[in-house]
Amino acid sequence: MSFDLAVWEGERPADDEAAAQCFDELYERYIGEDGQDVPPTERIAAYVAALLERWPDLTEDEDDISPWSTGPLISEASGPLIHFSMRWSMAEEAAVHASQVASSMGLNCYDPQSQCLLP
Repeated sequence: MSFDLAVWEGERPADDEAAAQCFDELYERYIGEDGQDVPPTERIAAYVAALLERWPDLTEDEDDISPWSTGPLISEASGPLIHFSMRWSMAEEAAVHASQVASSMGLNCYDPQSQCLLP
């Protein structure tokens, strides 16, 4: 079982409903079935690098301490969006950290399961 988050560039949506719509549109454009194969933007690549400063990429995790469910983590990013999964057992700690890093970088962080924008 895993826990997903989405992080993207752009103006902060006004509310959870607007965030859900924004996420859906970005997902379809960059990741979904019709998604384009677009390299991550510099800000999203920097965000991934910041996450990997705390925990290793799953592909390099010899000690089984990474919260990421897939690797390399950067492969989950496309254009201004990253949609990634965390192991359920570490989701709370990792999600708080991921949200804080996103906020510090002026990025939006969204929980697709709860359909809510995180602080």
